[in-house]
Amino acid sequence: MATTLTNTVDQPFEEHRLDSMFVLAGRPLRCEASLERTSRFRDMVWRLEPAIFRENSLMLILDFTRIPARWRPLAKELFYAMLAGDLPPSEPRPVIATVYGHFRAMTRFLGWVDTWPSALTGRPVNRLDELVGADLLAYRRDLERTQRSPTMRERSRVSVRVLWRYRSVLPDRLAYDPGHLEGWTDNYRNRRRPENATGRIPETVHGPLMAWALRFVDDFADDIITALERWRICRAILDGPIHTDNAPVTAALQALLDQHLADRRPIPGYDGALNLRALALTLGCSRKEIERHRAKIDTVAAIVGRQDCPWFEIATTAQLDGRPWIQAIVGSRGIPEGLGKLTTMLQAAAYVVIAFLSGMRDSEIKELRRGCFRIHRDDTGRIYRRTVLSRAFKGETDSRGVEAFWVIGAPAARAITVLERLQPAGTELLFALIDPWNSTRPASRSHNRALSSIATNTQINNLVDWINEYCASRGRLDSIPLVNQRRWRLTTPQFRRTLAWFIARRPGGAIAGAIAYRHLSIQMFEGYAGTSDSGFRAEVESEQALARGEHLLTMIDQHQHTALTGPAADEAAQRLTEFGDHARFGGTVITDERRLRRLMARKDPAIYPDKYVTCVHTHITALCQQKRDNSNTLRPDIGTCKPLVCRNVALTPDNIDNLRAEIAHITRELDGKPLLPPLLRHQLHARRDDIEDFLTRHDPGLR
Repeated sequence: MATTLTNTVDQPFEEHRLDSMFVLAGRPLRCEASLERTSRFRDMVWRLEPAIFRENSLMLILDFTRIPARWRPLAKELFYAMLAGDLPPSEPRPVIATVYGHFRAMTRFLGWVDTWPSALTGRPVNRLDELVGADLLAYRRDLERTQRSPTMRERSRVSVRVLWRYRSVLPDRLAYDPGHLEGWTDNYRNRRRPENATGRIPETVHGPLMAWALRFVDDFADDIITALERWRICRAILDGPIHTDNAPVTAALQALLDQHLADRRPIPGYDGALNLRALALTLGCSRKEIERHRAKIDTVAAIVGRQDCPWFEIATTAQLDGRPWIQAIVGSRGIPEGLGKLTTMLQAAAYVVIAFLSGMRDSEIKELRRGCFRIHRDDTGRIYRRTVLSRAFKGETDSRGVEAFWVIGAPAARAITVLERLQPAGTELLFALIDPWNSTRPASRSHNRALSSIATNTQINNLVDWINEYCASRGRLDSIPLVNQRRWRLTTPQFRRTLAWFIARRPGGAIAGAIAYRHLSIQMFEGYAGTSDSGFRAEVESEQALARGEHLLTMIDQHQHTALTGPAADEAAQRLTEFGDHARFGGTVITDERRLRRLMARKDPAIYPDKYVTCVHTHITALCQQKRDNSNTLRPDIGTCKPLVCRNVALTPDNIDNLRAEIAHITRELDGKPLLPPLLRHQLHARRDDIEDFLTRHDPGLR
């Protein structure tokens, strides 16, 4: 029988002209929803879920029982106008999340008004137009006392102003705009907010976390999925029906009990009781059929006793450092080796791999479905690209999101394949809840929707706990360490932020395996930044500027800028001297990250260190293919640099050493066997000659 999405709470109010109206009318609805089964104005709880398309969203409701009774009709008219009713002139239709945010703030405001005596009359306030400026400023002071976050206080005040903005469609209204009251706003509104307040995962946490996540995906997954598949078969047997003809089971059970008596072998038990599941699986019948013979089993157990044993146990095959990673996976929810715990940890590990190696937001990851991954091959069969299809919501005008693709690396692709195997065949969403204990029951809403961000945050932090407990019990040293003597709390946005940092810095060494970040960064920009207004490029550009600023300050601190050579050496020295003057505070070069970001934004010397040259960028004389960054500033494209002929080139001692090393490398290529093709030999000779001529002109050691 179909269930309705409306509620049937009796209401103490007289009929309203809008009672029969659907509050989601005119909004796009999910494919499984029908308008006739959505909430009406008369309902005390309005369910917004049918109009929410993000698979990781919570089940949002507007619960009007939380609003004082005498203010409910007004509140209902306000939120009906936002959702489906007539809007004030020039007022856009707000998205569902905005409506829900206003409702939370309005619940607080109307609850406060309900108990507040008017500053003008001293009597209870019965209408909004009775509120005077002193009343509204009193509410502002109440927010100061009760809400520590300036952002939350600002949102609460914005929601109060909604009553003024919607005055033309409400039966009761504020007498004037609260925004015009002196002292209504916080001074913080005029401060410039940091570009990205999301914390970056420290390297000491990120390194071992990625290593363990990849172990789950690449090494442990087969054992966990094999156990899960076997579990589903066993549960289907145990939860099966009772057969009319019970004679075969009766005979088989009697033979089994006789064998226990003959061998004086204890009956399987668990936690002090008979383990009927183990007996049922041994005989291949349902647990209910075994329970029919409980008295007979108790009699034998009284003679031979009980011995605790798991009714479900699957040996593992994967190894870690030459030993089994665990001896067996057992049918238990809570213990570290239990199937319930390990399936959740595998899903969390796959999330960590995908989130860090794709640059996708949490809402985009949660839209991943079975079959979303595609391999692209060239004419020879060589893989040249892996893409994944999902939906993007950020910056899109359509509340349903738009299809978008991301280019990913092989580890993320393997994680997606693992998730497809981990989910039951009928489950499309890869990050739907995995619960082995409910695998044979009809799917609930939670099994048809993706995990929320809050649930995933819990999962990935539980993964850290599992890793640390595992390492502690086995004396391993690759656990997840504390940061400043405190546990680092992981959240889903941190992975994207951390990826931007790594791409900008391009650190050497193996990070999370043999992943070339320079190559991956190209994939990210091609696949991510081009499909939606992600802001990802801006994050990376910000990190690149910070890394460049730190490098330049190091050059200044070590007086390297005074020893530059090359066509732009004098210009570079002048710019770096001025940059150093701006960077010094009290005789000390700044090291604070926020101050350095501000300095680079305001006084960027436009100097770009690289392997072979240091670019002293002047766009008029640049020979490279210049590109505009996120702030529309022209930047050099080092990949198309022509260092031997460009006038914007300066050389550090490291640049000169690298150019000499390039000459030596070309010489080895020319002298090697077999001989190179004539055209290639000619090109290499010409390149070597050009570099030697360039160094002759600009290397002081050759003059």
